[in-house]
Amino acid sequence: MKLLKHLLSDTLVYGISSVIARFINYLLVPFHTGLFNPEAYGIVGLVYAAIGLLQVFFTFGMESSYLRYGKDREQAASIFSTIQRALLAGGLFFIFVLWLFQVPLSDLLSLPAASSSTKHIYWLMMGILLVDALAIVPFAELRLSKRAYSFAWLKLGHVIINISLNGYLILVLHWGIEAIFMANLLASLAALLGVFGLTARLWRGAWSSDLLRKMVQFGWPFVPAGLAHVVNETLDRFFLKSLTGEQIYAIYGMDLSADHIVGVYNACYKLAVFMLLLVQMYRMAWQPFFMRYSDDSDAPSLFGMAFKYFNIAAALVFLAVGLFVESIVAIPIPFLNTTLINEAYWSGLSIVPWLLLAYWFQGWYINFSVGIFIQEKTKRLVQITGLGAIITIIANIALIPVLGMKGAAITTALSYGTMAVILFRTAQKAMKIPFGLIRAFGTIAVASSAVWGAQSIQVWIDLSKDLAGFLILVLAMLVIIPLQIVNVDTKPAKISS
Repeated sequence: MKLLKHLLSDTLVYGISSVIARFINYLLVPFHTGLFNPEAYGIVGLVYAAIGLLQVFFTFGMESSYLRYGKDREQAASIFSTIQRALLAGGLFFIFVLWLFQVPLSDLLSLPAASSSTKHIYWLMMGILLVDALAIVPFAELRLSKRAYSFAWLKLGHVIINISLNGYLILVLHWGIEAIFMANLLASLAALLGVFGLTARLWRGAWSSDLLRKMVQFGWPFVPAGLAHVVNETLDRFFLKSLTGEQIYAIYGMDLSADHIVGVYNACYKLAVFMLLLVQMYRMAWQPFFMRYSDDSDAPSLFGMAFKYFNIAAALVFLAVGLFVESIVAIPIPFLNTTLINEAYWSGLSIVPWLLLAYWFQGWYINFSVGIFIQEKTKRLVQITGLGAIITIIANIALIPVLGMKGAAITTALSYGTMAVILFRTAQKAMKIPFGLIRAFGTIAVASSAVWGAQSIQVWIDLSKDLAGFLILVLAMLVIIPLQIVNVDTKPAKISS
């Protein structure tokens, strides 16, 4: 339990800073949805989808490589310096490629080449990609060296600068959606300068081609794996954009543009941020944690117990957001004269539970990756995430023309769930860990039944929606907590060779 408290402590530091940062950053959602129509917000979603996709190539799995080998503090400086130089060279190359294909890619992102403002967005996108790529390893160093507070302050500073610049550029200078990307770029640049200052001594390390080959050998499987992950996260926007007017009318009974649908989907997708927050802050603490204690004899039981507590936290988030989503989006934002998400975007709220479930499965995936990571069998991730990408493509093709936004959300949950289960079976061969998968599925079943059955239960017990939701949440958690932690086998398992 003492070691789990260390994990909890790190998670809280990363988590509280992330929650505060995300909360402040989330003010941009009512701000943007209140000022921009769904068509314009759809363009924002498409560009950020492209950034997520391209970022995989710009970073080339080097964050994971550094977390794996940077714990050797004698070689950390050389590893750090070598990776950073390689990322700079690679980033400049990819920017040149993007410049060559600017016209077709701009059209794909709904950025007309004739418009000067949208032309700037394309260049701002490239700048964001390069700056964020150069920051990823320095931030990994802060995590690896347990400088969680420095990490937290820099991330928080990034968000504050981003929010401030959004307000200034849009409200004072009257910029359009290009302000969103300019603010992002300048905030990322400030964070990069800050993290460079904290890791400056590591730049003195010597260049090593041998180390680079080692880093690439370990990290390259994360490129197709990351690519598949981003496909699962972002490709649905492009499938939604491809919907015809006839298909949209058949699904929604209204004449809406595809960009409108993408904008609504993008806004409602952001409500899953509450589960994403939990997963991200857990991941930031989890990876350095399991690498530090991977050689302990009781590591398997320790990791299994961590998974059970993660599921309890995830269930609470799933229930809280899923049961009260309509109340959450209606929270008034007085100084913006709007609600948390503008009413024009509420038609997509039915996708939220599916996306919460998808991120819950992503949390499983992160937990199950421990054996693969420790045993350096990362090539298996390519096959697993590749299968997830195939599922995403096929299911999106099948479901989006029929169900629209809900089809995209169901596909995301299906893909992440499949990848998590397959990774579990694969990782157990590398390291036996008592995760208690049946109990975990039972937890999801209880939480899902509570959320999707809430309306029927409310009618049956004849209470107000919010009061019924609170009662359902409490009763569900009273089932889930004992299901996860009562009579759990904590017998240590041995790490296989």
